[in-house]
Amino acid sequence: MSFRPIAELLLPLGMAAAAGLIGSIAVMRRMTLASDAISHVALPGITAAMLIGANPVAGGFVALVLGAMLVWSLERKIRVPTEAIIGVVFSAALAVGSMLASGQDLIEALFGAPRHAGTAETAVGLLAAAAVIVFALRARSRLVVTLVSPDIARTIGIDVSRTNLFFLLAFALTVALGLRYLGVLLMGSLIIIPAATGKLLAKSLAGMRRISVVTAMGSTLAGSLAAPALGVETGPLVIVIAAACFFAGLLRRPEP
Repeated sequence: MSFRPIAELLLPLGMAAAAGLIGSIAVMRRMTLASDAISHVALPGITAAMLIGANPVAGGFVALVLGAMLVWSLERKIRVPTEAIIGVVFSAALAVGSMLASGQDLIEALFGAPRHAGTAETAVGLLAAAAVIVFALRARSRLVVTLVSPDIARTIGIDVSRTNLFFLLAFALTVALGLRYLGVLLMGSLIIIPAATGKLLAKSLAGMRRISVVTAMGSTLAGSLAAPALGVETGPLVIVIAAACFFAGLLRRPEP
């Protein structure tokens, strides 16, 4: 088996850790389907960047940030559920992105195309992953209180609107980190499936976070190492492994 150098696995593992933590928050906030939709917002940014010869990941990140800001702004101004707003934005973004790209470029944008990342890109990616991880850990109490009761959160001095914005931006950054490896169709799955596994097996929020992170990182590591030997694409294999963990968890689910 041909193993990739350890350095090449640092960035995907950092991305997976961030995805596990952000996913556990998304599941608690009942944003599982919306979470998958958010990742699709990156498609027009990726394809636009390809057309002008810019970095596709950077283009996807810009689109994700703009999408997160748009969702946050609309959520504050109109009485429509967040999931519905995200669905509208996602549908429009997917349509625009599909019109801009075609052929192999579209396939790579949708499913990812892992390539060697340079030193600078790896360093920036690891710093971004670290920022998401720090936010998810430090803001977990605020996010939970905001979820349980926005009114109580405001009473104890939590800025609910700003907390929601920071979560959306952290989510956008996490998706951007995984675009190279999983693409816009599969990255949402790495955020949702490990977190769902954690919720299935854990008896506490802390346990849920741990299981989510371990599942995300383990699936990413196993998929990255096994894909070359099996002759399959890395992204789909990572998600298949993560899904297998979830279904295995159904068999080992502890008694309530």
